[in-house]
Amino acid sequence: MIFSILITTYNRLQELKITLKSLEEFYLSGKIEFIICVDGANDGTYNYLKEFYPDIVLINHLKPQGLIASRNEMLNLTKAQYAISLDDDSNFLSNNVLNNILKLFKSHPKCAVQAFSIFWGTNKPINQYAYEKAKQVKGFVGCGHVWNMKAWRSIPNYPDWFIFYGEEEFAAFQLLKQDWEIYYNPEVLVHHRVDVKKRSMQKDYSIRLRRSLRSGWYLFFLFYPIREIPKRFFYTLWIQFKKKVFKGNYKAVVPIIKALYDILANTPRLIANRNRLSQNEFEEFSKLPDVKLYWKPNKTN
Repeated sequence: MIFSILITTYNRLQELKITLKSLEEFYLSGKIEFIICVDGANDGTYNYLKEFYPDIVLINHLKPQGLIASRNEMLNLTKAQYAISLDDDSNFLSNNVLNNILKLFKSHPKCAVQAFSIFWGTNKPINQYAYEKAKQVKGFVGCGHVWNMKAWRSIPNYPDWFIFYGEEEFAAFQLLKQDWEIYYNPEVLVHHRVDVKKRSMQKDYSIRLRRSLRSGWYLFFLFYPIREIPKRFFYTLWIQFKKKVFKGNYKAVVPIIKALYDILANTPRLIANRNRLSQNEFEEFSKLPDVKLYWKPNKTN
C-alpha cells in the first residue's frame, strides 16, 4: 500500500462527514488505506463510520486520550509507505494530490515530511493558484502534511505528554538529528475550515494559550543549545506580558503562570528526553525558512 489517510476526531461528526465526502474518490478507489481514531467521542461518530464506511480501519477510544496519543497510534498502525494526516475539519482543494506528493518525495530522497499549503477560513479561497515553489523548511502543521514512514520509524513517537501543540516541532528536531529534511509542498492545497479570529474568544482560550506556551518552552529545554535557552526563554515570557497582560488581556495571566508550573512539573521528562542540537546544527537550522502556517490567495491571478 502506497498511501494512507489518517484522521483523529472527537465530537465533530458533521465536520467529519464533509471531510469524508471530499475524500470519497480516494475511499471508493480501494487503493488507499483509511484509518480514523474516534477519540472518546459520544456523538455517534463510531457507529456512523461502521455503518457507512465499513472499509475504514477504526480505532475507538472509550475515553479521550488526546490528539498526540491518537496520532501516534495511527502512525504506528499503518502499513503504507506514506501517511497523510488531515484534521476532521480539513479537505483537499487541489487536484492530482497523490501525484504531486510522490513527485516531491522522488525528487528529494531525504524528505521525511511534506507540509501542505493550508488555507484557514470558513469559506474557500478566491482562487487556488500555486504561485510558490517547493522548498525546505523548519517544520510542518498538524492539520495537513504527509509522512515518509521510513523517516517516522527512525525517530521517537510524538511526545503525548505535550497533550496538544508542539509535537510537530518535536518531530522536526528529531528528524534534523537523523539527517532528514522537511519540505513545503505548495502544489497540495488544504482547506482548514475554521475561523482563526474567533479562537481567542472561545472558552478554551486559556487552555490553548497554556499548552502553546509550555510546548514552546519544552522545546527550548529539549533541543536548544544550553547557551541559547536563557535569553529565548525570558524573552518569550516578557513578550507574553508585553503584548497581552500589559495591554489589558488579564485573562492571559493564569495560563502563563500555569505554563511555568508545567515546566517545573515536567523537568524529569525534559531531562530524560533531551536531544540537544550542537551550536552548528542550531545555526544551520535557524537559517531555514519558518514553516508556512497560512496560505493566502494570489489576488493578481
